[in-house]
Amino acid sequence: MLSSASHGAFPASDPGFAALPVPDVLAAADGLVSRIRLCFGLSRDTFDAEVQPLLQRYAGYVHLLPATADNYFSSPTGLLNLGLEVAFYSLQGTDAHIFSGRSTISARRQLEPRWRLATFIGGLCCELHRVLSHLIVTDEAGGEWPQFLIPLGDWLASRSATRYFVRWRPNATESRGLGVFALPLVVPGATLQYLAQDNNVIVPHLLSSISGQPVYRDHNVLDALVRRSFALVIDRNLQANADRYGVPQFGSHFERYLVDAMRRLASGSPSWFPNREKSRAWLGPDGLFLLWPQAAHDVQALLEADQLAGIPKAPETMLDLLLEAGVFVRQPDGASTWFVLPPELKTAAEAVKLASPAILLNGVTPPAEPLTISLVCPPGAMRTAQKTPATAPAPAPVPPPGTQFSLLDATDVATSPAARTSPPPASQTPAPPSAVVADLAVQSPPPPPSPSQAAAPTFKLNAPMRLNPAVRDALAAIVSTLNGPGSAAAAAPVAAGLFVPLAELERRGVQPALAGRALADVGLLVHAGRDGPATVTADFRGEPTIGLVVAPACIDGLDPAAFEPAAHEEP
Repeated sequence: MLSSASHGAFPASDPGFAALPVPDVLAAADGLVSRIRLCFGLSRDTFDAEVQPLLQRYAGYVHLLPATADNYFSSPTGLLNLGLEVAFYSLQGTDAHIFSGRSTISARRQLEPRWRLATFIGGLCCELHRVLSHLIVTDEAGGEWPQFLIPLGDWLASRSATRYFVRWRPNATESRGLGVFALPLVVPGATLQYLAQDNNVIVPHLLSSISGQPVYRDHNVLDALVRRSFALVIDRNLQANADRYGVPQFGSHFERYLVDAMRRLASGSPSWFPNREKSRAWLGPDGLFLLWPQAAHDVQALLEADQLAGIPKAPETMLDLLLEAGVFVRQPDGASTWFVLPPELKTAAEAVKLASPAILLNGVTPPAEPLTISLVCPPGAMRTAQKTPATAPAPAPVPPPGTQFSLLDATDVATSPAARTSPPPASQTPAPPSAVVADLAVQSPPPPPSPSQAAAPTFKLNAPMRLNPAVRDALAAIVSTLNGPGSAAAAAPVAAGLFVPLAELERRGVQPALAGRALADVGLLVHAGRDGPATVTADFRGEPTIGLVVAPACIDGLDPAAFEPAAHEEP
């Protein structure tokens, strides 16, 4: 956070921002402005007459403001650079798209320059709403900037201010619709009139993109280009600032993409219309539910088609992001998913509940009629539906007490932790000096309960939202392999947590150093010793393997009590 000062009183540690003239503010981005001019393909004189005034007005409105307090583009001029970069990539993307595809060639030729300018403006103003909802600006005398009335640069000049200060609103929520109210302070009315000439779609599509409200029954190419460019720019900025790892709230900007994808599916996909046969969505008197993770796979497929950078792929990551954003709601007992029993299903299905049906169904025609029966499955019925089949295989014979097993031999990993045992290797291979020997042997566990007593657990990653999305996705995929055949397991439980080989992380595109740092930042990395290395060496599939141990608290279904402490450890 750049400033925490209250009105009129600022600590010496908060230097604030210099009230520079607007031309000086924009001059710092000369290199990017030159690239924008080349992308427009205009002469310098034409660019200075038609596009440069827009850049001057945008720089005058946002001045040196950062885009966020402690996330992406959080340094001075952050909002200026964010807008310019998204505008540049959005404009660049127009070269590969056809606007007004149903129009004649002559009409398209006439409208093409307007579409390109509108797409550029959409990218430039995509985050204007943050100025109105997330921060408060004051000058040395404590006067507050009226951001709905006047650009920041003009206000500072009118008050002869030399410095100004930023105070971030606590718990501010994203209200993209506010950006429309700041638009007249950046885009002149004459420009909007030019965009609206000879058509009735360009300005509505532009306003739809800036406000975050979808245009139903129409594919908004402009908004698709802006969304893709925004995701690319944010992803690059976060990667470039990896030295601040653990401080940025990775994934906090994905909510809009996930909600937008669900809205597009609800308005355009037959399988998302509520209460139809084999539908993903079910609407009843107790709310709107989406079958999960089936709905997540649909969202992932749609976003992959959009080619958005950095979008989470694991259903667990999507669920955490949307729960944190208040789009989904938890059960009263805190569970993240619900069990529902739609009329067409014989057994209860896992689902997520939306905070309001209007999040997806507002504007969708024809309107969906809710069922008259409750969808939420009572706890007793849920347990009945989740019972194991009567034909479940008999448990394996119980070995004599005191028998030693290697928990990290994944060739015999079973669904239950109590059954994840196999004979140890004939010889012990010494560990490399740079790693620590992990938990290798435990006493044999008690006989597993019969199917009538308890069902085998389902392993699922339940990590904090602030964990890096790439690491989260990789770990979620690794943990999910524990639910399949033992030979396919990519990790194995130990007394301290879950042992994850470094090779499994690399196979999923995550560097081990990155994973270790990310897990340590959120308190999920288990160290063998207080001052020891982050890695451990353990017997995995009969061979000494270097890996990381993930804390069991973030893995649903993993019970550390089922495993004895390590028999020995070596430095």
